[in-house]
Amino acid sequence: METIVIVGGGAGGLELATRLGNSAAKTGRARVVLVDRWPTHFWKPLLHTVASGKHDPQVMAIDYAAQAAEHGFEFARGEVLGVDREARRVALAPWIADDGAEVLPARSIGYDKLVLALGSVTNFFGVPGAGQHVLTLDDVAQAETFRQRFIDGCIQASARQAAGAQEPGIDIVIVGGGATGVELAAELSHSARALARYNVHAMDPVRHVRIRILERGPLLLPHLHQRLSKRAARHLRALGIKVLLDTAVARVDAGAVIDTDGGIYPSAITLWAAGVQAPALCATLGLGTNRLRQIAVGPSLQALDDANVYAIGDCANVLCPILGKVPPRAQAAHQQALYLAQVLGQASPLDAPFAYRDYGSLVSLGPLAAVGVLTHSSGRKYAVGGALARLLYSLMYRKHQVALHGVVRMSAQTVADWIREKLSPSVRLH
Repeated sequence: METIVIVGGGAGGLELATRLGNSAAKTGRARVVLVDRWPTHFWKPLLHTVASGKHDPQVMAIDYAAQAAEHGFEFARGEVLGVDREARRVALAPWIADDGAEVLPARSIGYDKLVLALGSVTNFFGVPGAGQHVLTLDDVAQAETFRQRFIDGCIQASARQAAGAQEPGIDIVIVGGGATGVELAAELSHSARALARYNVHAMDPVRHVRIRILERGPLLLPHLHQRLSKRAARHLRALGIKVLLDTAVARVDAGAVIDTDGGIYPSAITLWAAGVQAPALCATLGLGTNRLRQIAVGPSLQALDDANVYAIGDCANVLCPILGKVPPRAQAAHQQALYLAQVLGQASPLDAPFAYRDYGSLVSLGPLAAVGVLTHSSGRKYAVGGALARLLYSLMYRKHQVALHGVVRMSAQTVADWIREKLSPSVRLH
């Protein structure tokens, strides 16, 4: 019985572990081990809702240990320090508790097949001061840090305003006009209004909670059609958000962002959402990588330099013969997990190469709006917006739940979420 170790429990890694657990592990064909440094899984495309306070991650998180027990795989908590590809072992750092006590010592796990599903981290592109003075949304902890800074900042600004401050309000700068930056800006605008409604702060949520998006390109959401990009920009501006296009950041200071033309944008909180790259670990494995440290893989998602190593999701450089480079999206990780579950879970090898299908892209513009493109199997694209796009956007997360839990449990969870939304404030208040 071979051992399959999956490093990373994101959208692709957890789905792959679940599928292999249900097939290969429960039938005794393989031992499946999922490794992650966190105890729970949260769907990364919704991190902006944690940062804005719309969703509580403790309610939506999935315990890896519980998922493992229900689906036949094992979970090992720990941060990966490195991989000995010759000995086929994954080295884990000691597990240290919050009080500093060592829960588990440094250890290693042997493997026959290794799947790297490490996701991505923020790419600062070498901009001076960015690594020191900005917040990011790479995980739940960072999203929670942003949320707390946002709430505390609104309360402090409100108190200064009540004391007669000459420049009342709070400035928030989001660097990057892609999906993450646009979705966060829209949700923050609604959160500022909700916090005012619940008297958490006494400021005008439009005039005094000043949100700016700095995008170096000529359009927001450059992966969408120009018409949809302009529609998204109009919607954000209608919410009171300032959208500055063709604005490249030169450096970031403690209280301001400076662009390449010398423009200065005061900022109490700066969020960097301008790009991603693979984690630094990928560059230490002795495998071929691109400039974003993504691991080069072949048609079957195997690393080009090691047939026993696979890579999926944002950390993999996957090239599709028809569509070119596969983008770092959750739908790509889902398709790769589905394919690799067949490759590793069947007794006989699968000859067909991985083929990515682009189903389109949807971007949230707050609780009531969204824009995007749906792609038909023929390749024809259809622009969607308004209530339909918002409904389709919400169904993406439900599809992820189906992959992990099945239709019945997803349906029950949907009802529970609806009841919770009706009984709770629309935003977390502290």
